Amino acid sequence: MSGGGTGIGRAIAVAFARAGEDVTIVGRRADVLAKVAAEFDTVTAVAADLSVPADVERVAATLDSVDVVVNNAGGAVYDGPLSTLEDQAAQWRAELDANVLTAALLTTALMPKLTRPGGRIVFMSSVAAVKGGGVYGAAKAALHGWAYALATRLGPDGITVNVVAPGYVADTEFFGERMSPEFHESRVRQTLVGRGGVPDDIAAAVTYLAAPDAGYITGQVIHVNGGSALGR
Repeated sequence: MSGGGTGIGRAIAVAFARAGEDVTIVGRRADVLAKVAAEFDTVTAVAADLSVPADVERVAATLDSVDVVVNNAGGAVYDGPLSTLEDQAAQWRAELDANVLTAALLTTALMPKLTRPGGRIVFMSSVAAVKGGGVYGAAKAALHGWAYALATRLGPDGITVNVVAPGYVADTEFFGERMSPEFHESRVRQTLVGRGGVPDDIAAAVTYLAAPDAGYITGQVIHVNGGSALGR
């Protein structure tokens, strides 16, 4: 899985590891990956930039077969100026590289190694993709269309393809300096359940979609957002 070192990604990796699965976590920061791998004998860390084809090929070469691909890498990564068209282009490239290209390259590289039947592909989107979240939201929404296409293509092989779209999740690095008690409360008020999410909420959805019992679920966007966005 990609982006497995912190926050939601770490929670997903830990959930699989605790279930006794062999897990390979991939990300750019070797130090945070190593901390997760040190906790479990079944977790292997591979440092790589998944927007770089050569790095993706190196990751794929470490794996003989794959049951589940979880594309969790990404985030709102651009923090530069936006005053010129060149700035706008830089923002679009940065967000698409981080959120779409990483998933596209890793999934494509691992597709021949996926278990048939029974393989699983999960993309991590965001509530921003359906509520309007600027360039970041547009990048995440691009994953939906590709997931639908892959679900159609891979369904005859017994491989399912789904998207998990988290809402507000505390205890992650995503919000950075914006996080404050006031910010937290404003996000909680947008939910129907009166609380923010935690990484384990997202991990539970991902591990369910990866399980044999979820073999009849494919081509879906699963919202895990406390009701802050309703339906697909």
